[in-house]
Amino acid sequence: MAPILENQLPGAGEAGNNNNEDEEGQNLWSSILSEVSTRSSSKLPSGKNILVFGEDGSGKTTLMAKLQGADHNKKGRGLEYLYLNVHDEDRDDLTRCNVWILDGDLYHKGLLKFAVTAHSLPNCLAMFVVDMSRPWIIMESLQKWASVLRDHVDKLKIPPESMREMEQKMVKAFQEYTEPEDATPSSPQRRAPTAGEDEDIVLPLGDNTLTHNLGIPVLIVCTKCDAVSVLEKEHDYKEEHFDFIQSYIRRFCLQYGAGLIYTSVKEEKNLDLLYKYIVHKMYDFKFVSPALVVEKDAVFIPSGWDNEKKIGILQENFTTVRPEDPFEDFVTKPPVRKLVHDKEISAEDEQVFLMKQQTLLAKQPATPTRGATESPGRAASGSPRPAGRAGQPSVTSGSPMASVKKPDPNMKGAANEGVLANFFNSLLSKKTGSPGSPGTGAVGAGVQGSAKKTGQKPGLTDVQAELDKMTRKQDSMVSANNIPPPMENEA
Repeated sequence: MAPILENQLPGAGEAGNNNNEDEEGQNLWSSILSEVSTRSSSKLPSGKNILVFGEDGSGKTTLMAKLQGADHNKKGRGLEYLYLNVHDEDRDDLTRCNVWILDGDLYHKGLLKFAVTAHSLPNCLAMFVVDMSRPWIIMESLQKWASVLRDHVDKLKIPPESMREMEQKMVKAFQEYTEPEDATPSSPQRRAPTAGEDEDIVLPLGDNTLTHNLGIPVLIVCTKCDAVSVLEKEHDYKEEHFDFIQSYIRRFCLQYGAGLIYTSVKEEKNLDLLYKYIVHKMYDFKFVSPALVVEKDAVFIPSGWDNEKKIGILQENFTTVRPEDPFEDFVTKPPVRKLVHDKEISAEDEQVFLMKQQTLLAKQPATPTRGATESPGRAASGSPRPAGRAGQPSVTSGSPMASVKKPDPNMKGAANEGVLANFFNSLLSKKTGSPGSPGTGAVGAGVQGSAKKTGQKPGLTDVQAELDKMTRKQDSMVSANNIPPPMENEA
C-alpha cells in the first residue's frame, strides 16, 4: 500500500498547483477589467458648454478664437459656435468643449433654446464679456445679459428639486474655496482632490453673496484692458476711476458667485490663465493660480475668494466719490468730439452755370464803351491849343527831339515828317552857327537873322519857311491827339 500512496501524493500536488494557477489567471483578468472600467469612468466628460454673452464689439468671438488657437476674425450672426480642445495630460485623454456665442442684439436672444436645454444646463458655464474700452456701459451690460440668462433658465421649467440641488452645489463650491497651493510643475492639470479628502470649516455666506444664484458657474471677463492707458491719456481717468469700476464689478460677482478676470488679446494678457480657470471649473482640473489684485489691468479674482471686507479695502482709497454713488454718475461717457469737415463743393453743370450768367447779364443796364463816349466829344469840341501854337511856332518847349518822344502811333506819316523837319533844322542851326537855342522857333529866328545880315540867297528862306510849315502841322496833329475829353462841367 505504501508504494501506491507514494504514487498518489505527487498527482494530488499537481492538481493543487493547477487550481492555484487558474485562480491567479482569474485575478489577473479581473484586475485588467477593473482597470479598464476605472479608466472609462474617469474619462473627460463630453457635452460641456460655455455660454458667451456680451455687447457687439466687446471682443467675444476674438477672445474665444484666441483660446481655440485660431487667428481668424470671422464674425457670425445670431448664434455662433466654436469649440475648445481640452487635453488631460495625466490620462492622455482629449475632449471638446462647446462654445456658444450669442449675438449682441437682444433680438436674437430666442436662439438660446438651441444651445441650452433643461438637460444640458447642469453642464454649462456662463461667461459675461464686457469691454474695458467703454467702461461706462459695463454695469448696464452685465445687468442686461444676466437678466437674459435668468429669463431663459426660468423658461426651461426645471423641476424645483433639481434646481435647488444645482444651487446648493454652487454654494458649496463657493464656501469650500481655498487658496491654491503650489502644484507639481510636471503635471499642471492634475485633478483636484475629491470631496471628503480634505474637510475644512465652511464659513457662512455674506448678506450680498449668491443672492442671484443661477445654478451654474459664472465668469466675468473684461476684455481690451490695454485701453486703460488710453483712458488715462485721452479721457483723464485716474486710479480712483478704475478702483471704482472694479468695486462695482466685484459686488456684481458676489451676487452671482462669479469669478472675475481682466484680459487683453492685443497684449496676450491672462489668456492662458483664463483657459486654465475654465477647464478647472468645468472638468475639475487642479488650479494653482492665486488671486491677482495688484495690477489694475490684470485683475484675477476666482469664485469664492472675494468678500465684502476685501472690497472695502479697495474702497478706502476713494477721495472724490463714495462707494454707494451711482455708477453712471462717476463713470460718465466722454463727450463725442465733432470733427469739423470742410463743406464739400460740388461742381455745377456748365450749361446751368452759363444760363445763370446770361440771366444776370440780361438784367443789368447797358453801359456804353469808352471809345464810343470819347469820339463824339473829340469831334464836336475843337482844340484851342493848335491855334495858339499856329500863331506862335517858336514856343520854347524843349529840344527839337521833344516832338519825337511822344509821336502818335496812328500817325506814321506825320511822325516821319517830324523826323525830317528836325533833321533839317539841326543842319540849318549848324550852318548858321547860332549858339545853343535847341528850340524850333529859335532855330527859325536865327536863320532869318543870319540870312538878312549875310545877304544869303532868298532860296534858303523858302526852305526855312517850308520846314516851319511842316513843324507846325506836326505839332497841331500831336496836340489834337493829346487833348483830354471834355469834362461834364465844361460840357
